[in-house]
Amino acid sequence: MAQIQFGTDGWRAVIAEDFNFANVARVAQAAADFWRSELRNPNAAIFGREAKVVVGFDRRFFSDRFARLTAEVFAANEFQVILTPEPTPTPSVSFAVKNLGAAGGVMITASHNPPRFNGFKLKAHYGGSSSPEECQAVERFLDRNAPRRSAADSERRILIWDVRPAHFAALKKLVDFRRIAQSRLRFAHDALFGVGAGCFEQLLAGTTCKVTTLNARHDVLFGGINPEPVWQNYIRSRKFLRAHPHHLCLVTDGDADRVGGMDGRGGYLTTHQIVCLLLYHFLVNRRQTGRVIKTLTTTSMVDKMCAAYGLPRVETGVGFKYICAEMLKGDVLLGAEESGGIGFPNHIPERDGIAAGLMLLELLATEKISVNRILARLERQFGPHRYGRIDAFFPLEKRDALMTFLKANPPDKLLGSPLAEVKTFDGVKFIARDSSWLMLRGSGTEPILRIYAEAASEASVQKLLRLGLRLTRLV
Repeated sequence: MAQIQFGTDGWRAVIAEDFNFANVARVAQAAADFWRSELRNPNAAIFGREAKVVVGFDRRFFSDRFARLTAEVFAANEFQVILTPEPTPTPSVSFAVKNLGAAGGVMITASHNPPRFNGFKLKAHYGGSSSPEECQAVERFLDRNAPRRSAADSERRILIWDVRPAHFAALKKLVDFRRIAQSRLRFAHDALFGVGAGCFEQLLAGTTCKVTTLNARHDVLFGGINPEPVWQNYIRSRKFLRAHPHHLCLVTDGDADRVGGMDGRGGYLTTHQIVCLLLYHFLVNRRQTGRVIKTLTTTSMVDKMCAAYGLPRVETGVGFKYICAEMLKGDVLLGAEESGGIGFPNHIPERDGIAAGLMLLELLATEKISVNRILARLERQFGPHRYGRIDAFFPLEKRDALMTFLKANPPDKLLGSPLAEVKTFDGVKFIARDSSWLMLRGSGTEPILRIYAEAASEASVQKLLRLGLRLTRLV
């Protein structure tokens, strides 16, 4: 039997190899056993709740059948199951978990991973990613009991229900929907062949906005790309925008929990720029305050904006699960990560690509100028920030030695600027006095070293990335 190891949010594997019906049933049974034990534990957060779980799925090959199997296992374990009737955004499932008071939720998705992968995401009762401790607990329950399935229980305990309308209704309250509805914005949405297709059209039906959805068809191969909001995946939509200009192009990943974008003529908007645009909107237009939560690999422009406006900033390790933990503590203005995951207060402690897209529309409807002009304003105030990342092969067995070496032997300078700080709580990050930085961090499970850099120019970023590569050869 395959060894199953949970990572961020849950478990991912290659379809028909480790991600097969037998192993999905094993994981579903372990999750059912864990949540059942928590429902009976007086010290657990879900003690005494109804045994209810929400199950959703994306557009990947056999995702609907894996979701149905998961629902049947939970039903046979005497859970009431809400199963989505069709591919559904992850944040819609997360919202349903919180809104319905469920013990937890399962989303069958591999998010932005290549088409050959699928995954089993665990959502906790608060409507966000299950904590690392909860994921490890589910792992410990693996194979304690054989998977249960009962046709009778399936009919009686599984409710087929579309959870998107409730989520969309909440989103309309989260943003200034009337302002958006009256804005006459003409924007495109690149769904990257994922579950976000049609969401903005449905949300904005009957308004003055005109939505053009690109790459909307259901294609289990995602048009030959990984459904991730990164520049190299925008070729089709970029060509369209050059011929048919819009005010903005929003991009969502395969399960619509992350956001990317382009300007109206196909110019790339980095996820860092999107985070700063939204933070600007919350500070200047909405006049809201609170803690700003960001991962280590997110632009230092956020740090400068927080300092300028007197906002507390919390920096976490890489992964939205760490941002979620901070959001649960309250008093949060924004939670953001480098990969385009953004969470908002008064919503769910979860990244929500659809919510982020609507917030960007609210920004444009408020400012009535282009995103490029707003970005130029931010650069005049806080300076230019350019970012780059490369993933390099690096043996797992040498990673600890490299990190130890880097901590003990930091460079004196980065591009001539004296080193100001070294952060070591998730990889190693070198920060120069001029705010440029270089970070090296290993992948959780692969022999891959991720090298990140930010500086004032593209040329400087490339120099920092080359320095990062040279550092890997010193061990």
